[in-house]
Parts: sequence; C-alpha cells; structure tokens
Amino acid sequence: MSLEIVRRIAETRDAVTRFRRAGHTIGLVPTMGALHEGHRRLIETARAECGCVVVSIFVNPIQFNRTDDYERYPRALDADTRFCEEHGADLIFVPEISEMYPRPQRAFVEVERLTEHLCGKFRPGHLRGVTTVVAKLFNIVQPDRAYFGEKDAQQLAVIRRMAADLNMPVEIIGVPTVREANGLALSSRNQHLTPAERENAAVISCALRAAEAAVRSGARTADEVRAAALSVMARRPEFRVEYFEIVDVEELQPVNEITGPVLVATAVWAGTTRLIDNVMVNREGD
Repeated sequence: MSLEIVRRIAETRDAVTRFRRAGHTIGLVPTMGALHEGHRRLIETARAECGCVVVSIFVNPIQFNRTDDYERYPRALDADTRFCEEHGADLIFVPEISEMYPRPQRAFVEVERLTEHLCGKFRPGHLRGVTTVVAKLFNIVQPDRAYFGEKDAQQLAVIRRMAADLNMPVEIIGVPTVREANGLALSSRNQHLTPAERENAAVISCALRAAEAAVRSGARTADEVRAAALSVMARRPEFRVEYFEIVDVEELQPVNEITGPVLVATAVWAGTTRLIDNVMVNREGD
C-alpha cells in the first residue's frame, strides 16, 4: 500500500478507521519533522509491532517558549515524506496550525510535579504544550501504541504519566536513543551546529558516561556524580551547561543520596543550539 498524506483531522480519522476495520493495530510516531536516524528507529519499531504506522509532522507552536526558536526550527517536508515512505509509514498527518488550533487554545493538559525540574524549569510552558498537542494527536489518531525517543526522558515520563492518569487507552513505547559515531545524541537541532561544535559536542555523552561510572564505582551523593560529569564538561568551556541534574526515575525530583535507580540528565548550549541528553543509571548490585 502506498504512503497516504493527509492534512485534515477528519481525513486522518477516516483513514485510520479503514486500517482498524481491516484488523490492524495502529501505531503513532509523533514528530516535528526534520526526520533523522532516530526517527527511523521509531518508525521501524512501530512497523515491527503495528499493522498501520501513522507519522505526524507538526511543528507545534505552543510548546516553544521563544518565538525565534520556533521560527528557526528546521522544516523539510519533501525530504520527510520520502523518509517516511522509505522506512515503512502508511500514513502521514501534516496539519496546518489552523487545523490543530482553529481558535485560541483555552484547554490545556498539564502534568504536575514531573515538570518542575530539568527542562520544565528552564522552558516555561514547553511541557504543557507537548502534553496538550500529544493529547490532541491521541484523540485524533486513537493509536494502540505511541512511540517516543528516550533522548527526551522527561518528555517520555510526562507523557506516560499523562496517559496513565487520564486513562488514555494507548501504550507508550520508549525507544532507545540513537547516537552519532562520536556519541552525540541525534536531534533535528544538530543541523544548526557548526562542524566544530558537532565534533566537540561529544563531550556531553562523555560527561554522562563519567556520571554513570561514578555511580557504579561507589559515589553515593548527587554532588559527587555531578562533579564527575562537570569535570569532563570543563574540557569544553565554550559550551554552557544549563543544568546537569540527578533525579529519581518516577517523579523526576532531585535526589541528594543515591539509593536506587536515577536519571542523570543535562541540557547544554553549544553556541545558539540547545542540546539535551541523559542516561539511566543503576548502582552495581541494584
């Protein structure tokens, strides 16, 4: 079956209904476009598990807390369409802003507590915008499964909590981060990096590995783990660390003592480009 491209909510619902009546499980891969190998992993994972794979491409304005960031976000619909076709999508939903937000948005979905720290602290309104648009996509597509990258661990945790707390009948699937050869986590924003920034940004994954090694070698406080990571980041003083935090894996609250699994997460500015990454760490023996 050839790839189908739809721009209207009603058309999307009709197309998904046809697949469902044919007995297919529906998998949704929500994206903002500028697709890369990380998205390929999401699409191919959905393809392996679902009879119908829907990819949404929508640069969602309400999750940007800076207008310049929204305007600068890369857009490449023709290339994205070819990408989806090559990697097995059945349907692309590409709505205009007027289709998703035909009037000023007055209803929002907000997950408390899990959004207090990490990116939630530095990007006001961002996660509320994410959960709102994802809830809208879930209502439009009504997928059985939805696929998100583990690179944005806070987003994944927040969406899982939203789906659970609001009894949404969708299984949230986390897909492991895909990295460049030097360890840099793939991101649509990477194309904004200069060649030198792209090469030197490998320091971020090195710092996360240092944090993981510190925990595994016996570090018991967040300060020890953070110090190990920041000593590595100091090799690249041209990069600005926005945060480097150690939080619990359930509600993403900062921890002082490491007594179980933790998420080590960071946001780093490479020039004008903001990069995020993380690692989940268990102590040896846990």
